[in-house]
Amino acid sequence: MSRSNPFRFFLSRLTEDYLLLALVVGLVPLLWAVSPSLSELAGLVHWQTLAALTGFLVLSRGLEDSGALARCGVWLMGRFRTERSLALALVVFSWLLAAVVTNDVALFIVVPLTVALAAVVPVPLGRLVIFQALAVNVGSALTPIGNPQNLFIWQTRGIGFGEFMAAMLPLVGLLTLVLLLATVLAFPARPVVVRPAQRPVNRRLLWVSCLLYPGFIVAAELGAVVVAALAVVLLYGLLFRAVLRGVDWLLLLVFMLMFVDLGLLAGLPQTDALVAWLLALPGGVMTASVVVSQFISNVPATILLASLADDWQALAWGVSVGGFGLAIGSLANLIALRLARVEGLWREFHLWSLPALVLALGVAALAHYVV
Repeated sequence: MSRSNPFRFFLSRLTEDYLLLALVVGLVPLLWAVSPSLSELAGLVHWQTLAALTGFLVLSRGLEDSGALARCGVWLMGRFRTERSLALALVVFSWLLAAVVTNDVALFIVVPLTVALAAVVPVPLGRLVIFQALAVNVGSALTPIGNPQNLFIWQTRGIGFGEFMAAMLPLVGLLTLVLLLATVLAFPARPVVVRPAQRPVNRRLLWVSCLLYPGFIVAAELGAVVVAALAVVLLYGLLFRAVLRGVDWLLLLVFMLMFVDLGLLAGLPQTDALVAWLLALPGGVMTASVVVSQFISNVPATILLASLADDWQALAWGVSVGGFGLAIGSLANLIALRLARVEGLWREFHLWSLPALVLALGVAALAHYVV
């Protein structure tokens, strides 16, 4: 459908995007139950997160549109000639990247690369992106800087960097072995043939995107992410307007509604009663954090449970496992699925992620018993 009528375009996307539709519909009873003011609603939105998401959406789209990632795909296939070896390489790369630069940033690098790769190599794009999402959830769990929930626990509990990694290593180590085994089983060892690249590289767009990417990360680390995001959007609007037209702007609306809906839900007295009941179940903090993550995502779950949980390791393990299962369990899942732009991918994601949740629970129980 044409975007000449923004309202009609939004309505068409709303009916096609089930998560967005659920967030809009769910907002109505929450507003009625809580009756927040406009300032309270605005306070629920993590504006810096939205600004960071905006910048990375534009920059990753710029890299993808430059055509350079497709060339990288051809280069990769010169070294990994089978579907299985390529999948293992991408999964390991995603894992390592997430442990260093956070799971969200890792996905903004690896998913556009995979999308471009699929343009020159006949590979199952959707399945590759799903396993990359699983990989960043595992890899990011190892370090205090790998994801927002770890960073929150690390900063609020006064834990040493090495101490945190040592506590997460048994869980992450076993999850990594399961992930690699699942990758081997999920991708056949059949050879793949590279198709010729369809377009030349836009070197100007490539250089601008490559130069801005690390600068934007540094700006985000220094707390200037809002100004940096505005500068990125303005620059691309002046130089590469077509890049902005290709950005999935509705993803920002999805995240904004998630912050509002989940913030209002967390404030309900019924939520407090449910959390208290979950904490009384076998497994205590770990059980509660896994379950709560499935409904409000693992970052809000961490913040909600932190004041009630004395055992920070059980909390960190639980929200790491909670990143599997439903797509909403981790914001990284949502980013990966939206960046891939593959029809029917949400259903396929859950065919892999729900069994992954069951396996991760078993792995967590085994790791807890061992240590």
